[in-house]
Amino acid sequence: MIRKQPGFTLIEILVVVIIVATISSIALMSISLVGDDRELNNERKRLAALIEMVQDEAMMQGREFGIELMTSTYRFVEFDPFTAQWSEIIGDDLLRQRKLPDGMEFELYVEDKRVVLTNDPQEFEDPEETTMSLTNETYAPHIFVFSSGESTAYEILLKRPTNDQQLAMRGNILGEIELLDEEQ
Repeated sequence: MIRKQPGFTLIEILVVVIIVATISSIALMSISLVGDDRELNNERKRLAALIEMVQDEAMMQGREFGIELMTSTYRFVEFDPFTAQWSEIIGDDLLRQRKLPDGMEFELYVEDKRVVLTNDPQEFEDPEETTMSLTNETYAPHIFVFSSGESTAYEILLKRPTNDQQLAMRGNILGEIELLDEEQ
């Protein structure tokens, strides 16, 4: 007499695996849509790391740097003491102008006042031009990073308006950077 062994057939096991995989993928997709935004957090960390690097460079080299934010791009600039003007940093790939991924944008507060950001960077002054005009505004970045290690007090919000996600970072006059949680 042959006895049947109790157990599951291969088809029953495959059906269970498919059901578990489907439920897991739906749960994962809903978490990524509603939960944290890793890309937003990565951009915030990248910007914080670049600002810290610029602060170190400013102190080690005795140079003044600045940060200009646009709606969805940012760039670092340096102060030339010989011409007494700000200029683009040339030849440093880390401090090049950077664009945020699609769908992200900045909101900036300098010393607790909101700064209206433009889509394009401001134009630098021409050091060869000798005429002074009262109507021309002198270029200045939004955030100053001084060779003493100090900087402008600021708060930068990285936002994704399509899903109302935002993350913030705050810098104080001592150059300390704090990554803020959503509750803060």
